[in-house]
Amino acid sequence: MTLSEDHIKRINKALHYIESHLESDLSLAHISSIAHYSPYHFHRVFKQFTKETLNNYVARKRVEKASAILLRQKNVSISELSTQFGFTSHSSFTRAFRKFYGMSPSEFRRQSKGKYSKIRQTKSKNGQTITDFEPYVWTSNQNTTTLMSSQIEVKHIDTIHTVGITCIGKQHLSPTIHRLIEWAGSQGLLRDSKFKIATVFYDSFKITAPDKVRMSACLVVNQPTTTDGEVTSITLSSGSSIKGHFEIEPHEFPMVWTNLFKWMNANGYQKRDEPPFEIYHNDFNTHPEKKCLVDLYIPVK
Repeated sequence: MTLSEDHIKRINKALHYIESHLESDLSLAHISSIAHYSPYHFHRVFKQFTKETLNNYVARKRVEKASAILLRQKNVSISELSTQFGFTSHSSFTRAFRKFYGMSPSEFRRQSKGKYSKIRQTKSKNGQTITDFEPYVWTSNQNTTTLMSSQIEVKHIDTIHTVGITCIGKQHLSPTIHRLIEWAGSQGLLRDSKFKIATVFYDSFKITAPDKVRMSACLVVNQPTTTDGEVTSITLSSGSSIKGHFEIEPHEFPMVWTNLFKWMNANGYQKRDEPPFEIYHNDFNTHPEKKCLVDLYIPVK
């Protein structure tokens, strides 16, 4: 089944709702009503779009959010997390966690202790999940030079209005950006040659598999803009953010993001419950050294 733009728009509405309400009721009946489908039809369309059932998607998102807290906030108890993310009991949270990471939450916290880690998941021959922690070490001259030559500041960011298309999977980001640019051109939104493209990240590549990371390719606009089809209005909320300005090669993005989060931790900031994002200031293909001029933002409190 090929999904129409209307299907995609409604599923994206459901995904955005889920992202903002992981602590609430996310039953099939409730989410299908948010997307204006019958439960049966929603189940089919949702699985076609995400390659997961709703129950599996919601459980994975809750476990991934909990795992991020386990990595970064050592004072939060596992019982608090199980209640916070809507699990009926400590044991149900542990079962769901073990399904995705192959270990209990307490084992996960113990193995990751003291590390700002990347989580790598593999499967053994019998299909069992194996989770490895790959600590990011901030020692190389290249890493230090990149941050030292950048501009990093913590500042209040006003509300940023965008229009965007959401996709799941790193492999789909580039074609999604092209679709967005085609749409924006047809709407006359590219008349200003200084238009800016952004990417919003709802998942972390440190925790979520690359083919399941949800992102939005966005065009920054001056004010809320009427959209249609799969294109939706996406607002980046105002508030304090760490802003880093970089001139980097495409392959350096993961390293720079990692070090920016390390800078956040080292300076005593905590991430707000808002998605990080990038805003690009050039087409790296036109740069003499094929470099990207980009601002990276981490909303903090």
